[in-house]
Amino acid sequence: MLDIIVIGGGPAGLSAAISARQRNKSVAVISNDITQSNLYKAREIGNYPGFPVISGPELINKLTSHAAGAGTEMLTGRVYKILQSGGDFYVGHGTEILTSKSVIIATGVAHTSLFPGEEKLLGNGVSYCATCDGMLFRDKKVCVVCLAPEAEEEAAYLESIGCSVVRLKTRDVRINGESRVASVIADGKEIICDGVFILRHAVAPHLLVANLETWDGYIKTGPSGDTNIPGVFAAGDCTGPPLQIAKAVGQGQTAAYAADDFIIKGGF
Repeated sequence: MLDIIVIGGGPAGLSAAISARQRNKSVAVISNDITQSNLYKAREIGNYPGFPVISGPELINKLTSHAAGAGTEMLTGRVYKILQSGGDFYVGHGTEILTSKSVIIATGVAHTSLFPGEEKLLGNGVSYCATCDGMLFRDKKVCVVCLAPEAEEEAAYLESIGCSVVRLKTRDVRINGESRVASVIADGKEIICDGVFILRHAVAPHLLVANLETWDGYIKTGPSGDTNIPGVFAAGDCTGPPLQIAKAVGQGQTAAYAADDFIIKGGF
Protein backbone atom coordinates (compact mmCIF):
# COMPACT_ATOMS: atom_id res chain seq x y z
CA MET A 1 0.00 0.00 0.00
CA LEU A 2 1.47 3.30 -1.14
CA ASP A 3 0.65 6.68 0.32
CA ILE A 4 0.36 8.42 -3.05
CA ILE A 5 0.22 7.29 -6.66
CA VAL A 6 1.03 10.04 -9.16
CA ILE A 7 -0.27 9.52 -12.68
CA GLY A 8 1.96 11.35 -15.12
CA GLY A 9 5.72 11.90 -15.27
CA GLY A 10 5.80 15.50 -16.49
CA PRO A 11 6.74 18.59 -14.46
CA ALA A 12 3.54 18.54 -12.36
CA GLY A 13 3.75 14.85 -11.50
CA LEU A 14 7.47 14.88 -10.73
CA SER A 15 7.14 18.03 -8.63
CA ALA A 16 4.35 16.32 -6.68
CA ALA A 17 6.49 13.24 -6.14
CA ILE A 18 9.49 15.25 -4.93
CA SER A 19 7.35 17.26 -2.51
CA ALA A 20 5.60 14.14 -1.18
CA ARG A 21 8.93 12.39 -0.60
CA GLN A 22 10.15 15.44 1.33
CA ARG A 23 7.20 14.75 3.65
CA ASN A 24 8.26 11.11 3.93
CA LYS A 25 5.35 9.69 1.97
CA SER A 26 5.75 6.56 -0.15
CA VAL A 27 5.18 7.51 -3.80
CA ALA A 28 5.02 5.86 -7.19
CA VAL A 29 4.91 7.78 -10.47
CA ILE A 30 3.31 5.98 -13.40
CA SER A 31 4.03 7.51 -16.78
CA ASN A 32 4.28 6.73 -20.47
CA ASP A 33 7.75 6.76 -22.03
CA ILE A 34 9.00 10.31 -21.40
CA THR A 35 10.61 10.47 -24.85
CA GLN A 36 7.09 10.57 -26.31
CA SER A 37 6.03 13.65 -24.33
CA ASN A 38 5.68 17.10 -25.86
CA LEU A 39 8.13 18.53 -23.33
CA TYR A 40 10.83 16.03 -24.29
CA LYS A 41 10.46 17.07 -27.91
CA ALA A 42 10.99 20.77 -27.12
CA ARG A 43 14.36 21.94 -28.45
CA GLU A 44 14.53 25.02 -26.24
CA ILE A 45 12.64 26.38 -23.22
CA GLY A 46 13.25 30.01 -22.32
CA ASN A 47 10.68 30.85 -19.65
CA TYR A 48 11.40 28.41 -16.83
CA PRO A 49 12.82 30.34 -13.83
CA GLY A 50 16.47 29.69 -13.09
CA PHE A 51 17.19 28.19 -16.51
CA PRO A 52 17.41 30.96 -19.14
CA VAL A 53 17.87 28.34 -21.85
CA ILE A 54 17.32 24.61 -21.39
CA SER A 55 16.09 21.87 -23.71
CA GLY A 56 13.07 19.70 -23.04
CA PRO A 57 15.10 16.50 -22.59
CA GLU A 58 17.49 18.25 -20.17
CA LEU A 59 14.68 19.57 -17.99
CA ILE A 60 12.63 16.37 -17.87
CA ASN A 61 15.74 14.31 -17.13
CA LYS A 62 16.72 16.63 -14.26
CA LEU A 63 13.23 16.40 -12.77
CA THR A 64 13.11 12.63 -13.21
CA SER A 65 16.53 12.16 -11.60
CA HIS A 66 15.53 14.38 -8.68
CA ALA A 67 12.32 12.41 -8.07
CA ALA A 68 14.01 9.02 -8.40
CA GLY A 69 16.90 10.12 -6.19
CA ALA A 70 14.43 11.17 -3.52
CA GLY A 71 13.09 7.61 -3.39
CA THR A 72 10.15 7.75 -5.78
CA GLU A 73 9.23 4.47 -7.45
CA MET A 74 9.26 5.18 -11.19
CA LEU A 75 7.01 2.99 -13.34
CA THR A 76 6.53 3.12 -17.10
CA GLY A 77 3.14 2.21 -18.52
CA ARG A 78 -0.45 3.22 -19.04
CA VAL A 79 -3.07 3.77 -16.35
CA TYR A 80 -6.56 2.93 -17.49
CA LYS A 81 -8.72 2.83 -14.39
CA ILE A 82 -8.86 4.17 -10.84
CA LEU A 83 -11.31 2.48 -8.47
CA GLN A 84 -12.25 3.27 -4.88
CA SER A 85 -13.08 0.72 -2.21
CA GLY A 86 -13.07 0.97 1.54
CA GLY A 87 -11.19 4.26 1.52
CA ASP A 88 -8.37 2.96 -0.68
CA PHE A 89 -7.62 3.53 -4.35
CA TYR A 90 -6.91 0.74 -6.83
CA VAL A 91 -4.99 1.85 -9.90
CA GLY A 92 -4.92 -0.41 -12.96
CA HIS A 93 -1.44 -0.30 -14.48
CA GLY A 94 -0.27 -2.74 -17.13
CA THR A 95 -1.37 -6.15 -15.89
CA GLU A 96 -1.05 -5.07 -12.26
CA ILE A 97 -3.21 -3.20 -9.79
CA LEU A 98 -1.50 -0.86 -7.32
CA THR A 99 -3.13 0.44 -4.14
CA SER A 100 -2.74 3.79 -2.42
CA LYS A 101 -4.28 6.15 0.10
CA SER A 102 -4.53 9.00 -2.42
CA VAL A 103 -4.01 9.77 -6.10
CA ILE A 104 -2.64 12.79 -7.94
CA ILE A 105 -3.59 13.06 -11.61
CA ALA A 106 -0.97 14.93 -13.60
CA THR A 107 -1.46 13.52 -17.07
CA GLY A 108 -1.11 16.72 -19.04
CA VAL A 109 -3.52 17.25 -21.89
CA ALA A 110 -4.64 13.94 -23.35
CA HIS A 111 -5.43 14.27 -27.05
CA THR A 112 -7.89 11.39 -27.21
CA SER A 113 -10.71 11.15 -29.72
CA LEU A 114 -13.41 8.90 -28.31
CA PHE A 115 -15.22 6.39 -30.48
CA PRO A 116 -18.97 6.86 -30.99
CA GLY A 117 -20.73 5.10 -28.13
CA GLU A 118 -17.57 4.75 -26.02
CA GLU A 119 -18.34 7.19 -23.23
CA LYS A 120 -22.05 6.35 -23.17
CA LEU A 121 -21.36 2.63 -22.57
CA LEU A 122 -18.27 2.95 -20.37
CA GLY A 123 -18.80 0.54 -17.48
CA ASN A 124 -21.61 -1.18 -19.35
CA GLY A 125 -19.55 -3.31 -21.68
CA VAL A 126 -16.81 -0.81 -22.53
CA SER A 127 -13.60 -1.17 -20.53
CA TYR A 128 -9.98 -0.07 -20.68
CA CYS A 129 -8.62 -2.84 -18.45
CA ALA A 130 -8.74 -6.57 -19.19
CA THR A 131 -7.11 -7.40 -15.85
CA CYS A 132 -9.72 -5.36 -13.98
CA ASP A 133 -12.87 -6.38 -15.83
CA GLY A 134 -12.02 -9.50 -17.82
CA MET A 135 -13.73 -11.97 -15.50
CA LEU A 136 -17.05 -10.22 -16.14
CA PHE A 137 -16.85 -11.46 -19.74
CA ARG A 138 -15.74 -15.03 -19.15
CA ASP A 139 -17.14 -17.37 -21.85
CA LYS A 140 -18.43 -14.35 -23.79
CA LYS A 141 -17.43 -12.70 -27.05
CA VAL A 142 -15.46 -9.46 -26.80
CA CYS A 143 -13.65 -7.11 -29.15
CA VAL A 144 -10.21 -5.74 -28.31
CA VAL A 145 -9.32 -2.47 -30.03
CA CYS A 146 -5.54 -2.76 -30.34
CA LEU A 147 -4.05 0.74 -30.32
CA ALA A 148 -1.33 0.25 -27.67
CA PRO A 149 1.72 -2.05 -27.41
CA GLU A 150 0.24 -4.11 -24.56
CA ALA A 151 -2.97 -4.86 -26.48
CA GLU A 152 -1.87 -8.34 -27.57
CA GLU A 153 -0.96 -9.25 -24.00
CA GLU A 154 -4.37 -8.09 -22.81
CA ALA A 155 -6.13 -9.99 -25.61
CA ALA A 156 -4.20 -13.15 -24.74
CA TYR A 157 -5.21 -12.78 -21.11
CA LEU A 158 -8.88 -12.54 -22.08
CA GLU A 159 -8.54 -15.71 -24.15
CA SER A 160 -6.86 -17.47 -21.23
CA ILE A 161 -9.94 -16.92 -19.04
CA GLY A 162 -12.34 -18.22 -21.68
CA CYS A 163 -13.31 -15.16 -23.71
CA SER A 164 -13.81 -15.35 -27.46
CA VAL A 165 -11.67 -12.46 -28.67
CA VAL A 166 -11.87 -10.46 -31.89
CA ARG A 167 -8.84 -8.23 -32.38
CA LEU A 168 -9.47 -4.91 -34.13
CA LYS A 169 -6.52 -2.91 -35.44
CA THR A 170 -8.41 0.06 -36.81
CA ARG A 171 -9.55 3.50 -35.65
CA ASP A 172 -12.81 3.20 -37.58
CA VAL A 173 -14.93 1.90 -34.72
CA ARG A 174 -18.49 2.51 -33.57
CA ILE A 175 -19.90 0.90 -30.42
CA ASN A 176 -23.62 0.11 -30.43
CA GLY A 177 -26.07 -0.58 -27.63
CA GLU A 178 -28.67 1.11 -25.47
CA SER A 179 -27.96 0.13 -21.85
CA ARG A 180 -25.13 -2.31 -22.68
CA VAL A 181 -22.77 -3.09 -25.54
CA ALA A 182 -24.56 -5.06 -28.26
CA SER A 183 -22.17 -4.85 -31.20
CA VAL A 184 -19.23 -3.07 -32.77
CA ILE A 185 -19.00 -1.74 -36.30
CA ALA A 186 -15.37 -1.75 -37.49
CA ASP A 187 -14.44 -0.75 -41.02
CA GLY A 188 -18.07 -1.12 -42.01
CA LYS A 189 -18.49 -4.65 -40.63
CA GLU A 190 -20.78 -5.32 -37.67
CA ILE A 191 -19.56 -7.70 -34.98
CA ILE A 192 -22.05 -8.91 -32.36
CA CYS A 193 -20.32 -8.97 -28.97
CA ASP A 194 -20.83 -8.54 -25.23
CA GLY A 195 -17.96 -6.20 -24.50
CA VAL A 196 -15.26 -3.95 -25.93
CA PHE A 197 -11.79 -3.43 -24.48
CA ILE A 198 -10.20 -0.26 -25.85
CA LEU A 199 -6.44 -0.23 -25.43
CA ARG A 200 -4.84 3.05 -26.47
CA HIS A 201 -1.75 4.88 -25.23
CA ALA A 202 -3.68 7.23 -22.95
CA VAL A 203 -7.10 7.52 -21.38
CA ALA A 204 -8.79 10.92 -21.08
CA PRO A 205 -8.46 12.01 -17.40
CA HIS A 206 -12.20 12.31 -16.80
CA LEU A 207 -12.63 8.67 -17.87
CA LEU A 208 -10.06 7.37 -15.38
CA VAL A 209 -12.26 8.05 -12.36
CA ALA A 210 -16.02 7.67 -12.29
CA ASN A 211 -17.94 10.92 -11.70
CA LEU A 212 -14.86 13.17 -11.82
CA GLU A 213 -16.01 16.73 -12.49
CA THR A 214 -14.57 18.55 -15.50
CA TRP A 215 -14.91 21.84 -17.36
CA ASP A 216 -14.20 22.18 -21.10
CA GLY A 217 -12.37 18.87 -21.00
CA TYR A 218 -10.14 19.83 -18.05
CA ILE A 219 -10.33 18.50 -14.50
CA LYS A 220 -12.12 20.87 -12.15
CA THR A 221 -10.00 21.59 -9.05
CA GLY A 222 -9.99 23.78 -5.98
CA PRO A 223 -7.06 25.96 -4.82
CA SER A 224 -5.17 22.96 -3.41
CA GLY A 225 -5.66 20.73 -6.42
CA ASP A 226 -8.57 18.96 -4.76
CA THR A 227 -11.24 17.47 -7.01
CA ASN A 228 -14.83 16.61 -6.19
CA ILE A 229 -13.64 13.14 -5.16
CA PRO A 230 -11.95 13.06 -1.72
CA GLY A 231 -8.42 11.73 -1.99
CA VAL A 232 -8.09 12.50 -5.70
CA PHE A 233 -6.05 15.58 -6.60
CA ALA A 234 -4.95 17.03 -9.93
CA ALA A 235 -2.15 19.29 -11.12
CA GLY A 236 -0.67 20.71 -14.29
CA ASP A 237 -2.06 21.04 -17.79
CA CYS A 238 -4.91 18.60 -17.14
CA THR A 239 -6.48 21.27 -14.89
CA GLY A 240 -6.58 23.93 -17.62
CA PRO A 241 -4.66 26.95 -18.94
CA PRO A 242 -2.26 28.59 -18.80
CA LEU A 243 -0.38 25.51 -19.99
CA GLN A 244 3.01 26.48 -18.58
CA ILE A 245 5.76 24.45 -16.94
CA ALA A 246 6.20 26.82 -13.98
CA LYS A 247 2.51 26.65 -13.18
CA ALA A 248 2.54 22.86 -13.42
CA VAL A 249 5.47 22.56 -11.00
CA GLY A 250 3.77 24.81 -8.46
CA GLN A 251 0.48 22.96 -8.72
CA GLY A 252 2.28 19.65 -8.30
CA GLN A 253 3.79 20.79 -5.03
CA THR A 254 0.44 22.14 -3.80
CA ALA A 255 -1.36 18.89 -4.69
CA ALA A 256 1.29 16.86 -2.86
CA TYR A 257 0.85 18.92 0.29
CA ALA A 258 -2.93 18.56 0.05
CA ALA A 259 -2.63 14.79 -0.40
CA ASP A 260 -0.28 14.62 2.59
CA ASP A 261 -2.78 16.56 4.70
CA PHE A 262 -5.58 14.26 3.52
CA ILE A 263 -3.62 11.19 4.62
CA ILE A 264 -2.62 12.70 7.99
CA LYS A 265 -6.26 13.48 8.76
CA GLY A 266 -7.22 9.88 8.09
CA GLY A 267 -8.57 10.17 4.57
CA PHE A 268 -12.26 9.72 4.06
